[in-house]
Amino acid sequence: MVCGGFTCSKNALCSLNVVYMLVGLLLIGVAAWGKGFGIVSSIHIIGGVIAVGFFLLLISIVGLIGAVHHHQVMLFFYMVILFIVFLFQFGVSCSCLAMNPGQQKVVLNSTWGIMSNETRQNLETELDCCGLFNNTESHAKFEADVSMCTASCKPTCPTCGKKMLDHASEALRILGGVGLFFSFTEILGVWLAMRYRNQKDPRANPSAFL
Repeated sequence: MVCGGFTCSKNALCSLNVVYMLVGLLLIGVAAWGKGFGIVSSIHIIGGVIAVGFFLLLISIVGLIGAVHHHQVMLFFYMVILFIVFLFQFGVSCSCLAMNPGQQKVVLNSTWGIMSNETRQNLETELDCCGLFNNTESHAKFEADVSMCTASCKPTCPTCGKKMLDHASEALRILGGVGLFFSFTEILGVWLAMRYRNQKDPRANPSAFL
């Protein structure tokens, strides 16, 4: 059987969907690792990566079942949804890689401002830090946050902004690189599914394909 045959296409599509399942779990795991440092509440783009990983996991299961059973309807929806996931994942991954420290700082400032005092204190205790950024524009706010801070590191606590930026840059770089690399394999998945869907199963009844 040549590589362009029915069995080869089936095995290639099954293997690709297994890889998608692993990638989905990897994206969810790395994003959850970022959440452990309190980053998700500040940078919502990581929540988008978790959503991409979850949907990639689901669509890989659909594609695997469709490939095993050569199910025409499942393969059609698999192609459509996988292409949509590609567009979304490509956009989110590029955003992760393109976000510089200045943009991250703006997002952190805006999100810190809408947090409740209880949420801030919980975050400060978890990260062992006090306040967000100690700069001229927000010095009064920083002092107020430090006065309410209950972290064990007082009175020599580092700022939470510096800690979150360090972890945010690392998490965004990993998420963006992994997501961007595997987003291109999804185009391969769409092409394989389209080709496999139009191929005839040699073991099936010839009239069943018509």
